[in-house]
Parts: sequence; structure tokens; C-alpha cells
Amino acid sequence: MGSELVVDLRTLPLASLDDFWDAVSRPCGLPDWFGRNLDAWWDVVETRGVSETVDAHDRLVVRARAAGLFAPGEPDGARLSALFADTTRARLDLEPDPAA
Repeated sequence: MGSELVVDLRTLPLASLDDFWDAVSRPCGLPDWFGRNLDAWWDVVETRGVSETVDAHDRLVVRARAAGLFAPGEPDGARLSALFADTTRARLDLEPDPAA
């Protein structure tokens, strides 16, 4: 198994995609010109060449709670989760929401 970049967002309130982009920007080394949309995120995690930080690892692992953005029935969270499911170089680990 190769190296993993683990970004732990479990303690952060993620209510929207904007919250997600804000939370991953620094630990993933995203440039100021990063597009903050799902196509741009695909380029970061699968196509590569956007972030030297992500590119230096074989896999990106994002850990988050199944709440807010990732709560059941949230369409933006479902689309982002589906993107993670389709990529070969990134993984989304969702932890059950302790408040549920």
C-alpha cells in the first residue's frame, strides 16, 4: 500500500460545499485559482496536476461525519460522495453522526 494523505474533517461543521472547499483547501495545498466545484475536485483527486501536496501521495483520504453536507438526503453531499466512489485515488470515510 502506498502513502496516504489523510484530511480529518470530523470536528468541523460542514453544512455546504463551500464549507468543504474551505476545509480541504489548506491541508490539500489547493491553489488560489482552484475552481471550488466538483469538476475541479475531480482534477485534484483523479487527474492530478493541481496540487503538489495531493500529488505527492498515492491516495487522499477524507474523513468526515455523516451530518450536515453528508447527511442522508443532502444532494450536494450525495454528488460529492459519488465522486469519491468513482475515483481510484481518493476515498471518503464517513463516520456516523454522534448526534443522530
